[in-house]
Amino acid sequence: RSSVRVLCGSNWSLVLQGQWMLEFYAPWCPACQQMEATWESFAKESERLGITVGKVDVTQEPGLSGRFFVTTLPTIYHANDGVFRRYRGSRTLEDLQGYILERKWEAVEPVAGWKSPSSIMMHGMAGLFHFSGWIR
Repeated sequence: RSSVRVLCGSNWSLVLQGQWMLEFYAPWCPACQQMEATWESFAKESERLGITVGKVDVTQEPGLSGRFFVTTLPTIYHANDGVFRRYRGSRTLEDLQGYILERKWEAVEPVAGWKSPSSIMMHGMAGLFHFSGWIR
């Protein structure tokens, strides 16, 4: 059984509490497929690290990918009590763990308030992405 928490439009607000690492991926994406085993291993360490590890399938959740303004795959975010930071480090297990254990996220500029996934602006963006997916 996977330790990775699957997030969708109805439960995404769980990331507003506690510390999370969240991956946005698509099943067809080669880079995402390559990272899958590492992400699972990272999630198995989540209890020791004091975080929750989640993932969002952008093909199933266009509104959620819009809310986070995901334009490349895979995209990883760190969230700590509703403050979001884009993770741009290496995608090795060691570097992901170090990002949490060494609190490297503290040196990363948080997502600006209006661009925060919980803002009214990004709520509108979620609706736009959802609508465009429906039109397609």
